[in-house]
Amino acid sequence: MTKSELIALLAAENPLLYQRDVERIVTTIFEEITAALANGDRVELRGFGAFSVKERGARTGRNPRTGEAVKVDEKYIPYFKTGKQLRERLNAGS
Repeated sequence: MTKSELIALLAAENPLLYQRDVERIVTTIFEEITAALANGDRVELRGFGAFSVKERGARTGRNPRTGEAVKVDEKYIPYFKTGKQLRERLNAGS
C-alpha cells in the first residue's frame, strides 16, 4: 500500500473528513515519526511495532564489479520491530 492509497482508504472510511485533511494528518504523523528518529528517539505504536535507529559501524566493503576494497563510513539506519499483536495477526492463518 502506498501513502496515496492509505490516504484514499482513510478518506473513504471517514466521509466526514475532507481528503486534504486526511492527507495532512497522515503526512504529519509520518513527519513526527521521522523527526523523532532523527533525534535518536524510539517511536512505539502499541500492538503495531516500534521504530528505532541503529548504528552501523564503519567497515571495509567490496566493489562488486572490480572486487576492490572500499571504505564504508558508519551510518545510522532505521529499524522496525513488529509488535506482538501484529505478529499474531499475521500468523493467525498458519
